[in-house]
Amino acid sequence: MELPLLSFFILCMFFAAPSCGTYYTPPSVPRLTDLVPNVSIDQCFAKIFGAANIQLMSNGSSLNLTLNKHSGAGLVSRSKYHYGFFSASIKLPSGFTSGVVVAFYLSNADVYTHSHDEIDIELLGHDKRKDWVIQTNMYANGSVKTGREEKFYLWFDPSVKYHDYTIIWNKYHTVFLVDNVPIRELRNSEAFYPSKPMSVFVTIWDGSEWATHGGKYPVDYKYAPYVASFEEMEINGSVSPPIATVPSSSKTNVSSPDTVEGPEFIKLSQEQIDAMDWARRKLMFYSYCEDTSRYKVLPPECK
Repeated sequence: MELPLLSFFILCMFFAAPSCGTYYTPPSVPRLTDLVPNVSIDQCFAKIFGAANIQLMSNGSSLNLTLNKHSGAGLVSRSKYHYGFFSASIKLPSGFTSGVVVAFYLSNADVYTHSHDEIDIELLGHDKRKDWVIQTNMYANGSVKTGREEKFYLWFDPSVKYHDYTIIWNKYHTVFLVDNVPIRELRNSEAFYPSKPMSVFVTIWDGSEWATHGGKYPVDYKYAPYVASFEEMEINGSVSPPIATVPSSSKTNVSSPDTVEGPEFIKLSQEQIDAMDWARRKLMFYSYCEDTSRYKVLPPECK
């Protein structure tokens, strides 16, 4: 065995990092995604850019978004939501994906240019190790200059099959989940909490300037096209007026705020808390709450 390869295996054994091809079996958790029906992507979303790179399939219930040298692609929900349950089952591009960003997020930047709210799930292609990572981020209460990012390795290969990426946002807390495992929770506080109605966005785009090691590894289009596949989209929340016109036969799953205030959604169970602790101990490799170079005084929610 050559020395560099031997060194690689030693490092993998020492750090037990998912980036070395080591994947974990997550703790058992309730499957909240089973409680919410799917929506029609075609009827609940509109194209916002890269129309030629958007492919709807299965009567509008599944979707491919493509990034190539000409463009990325994106959809936006036809309605804005004030709290809700938002989930998508996604299969990511395989191979060398440096600089590629696949995002499933909420935002109202189109309405509140300088004081918008945002709740982000951003899946970031990585360097030559071919690992995707998940970055969660939030903006609220006019705090839009400095993000509140946390980054995690995944405990599986997200390019092999579909996995669920979920946001729960209500007046009690905001929770990010992967395959129903909570990885991050922000409890509501007056100091920092998204509070204004937001649209849902689904996108793939070129994040070469920042996504992979601060832009060290840009998108290499000789590996294009990059295709992200979506299915089993779930949106269940309170629609904020004006409500987009949707055919009465469609399953929009629009509901009263009570839907996201049921016992399963307003508070994490001990089982979920333990699973979140597992994810954060084993898989989180960056948190803004530990980045004193960016925050000389840590934000209040970090304490």
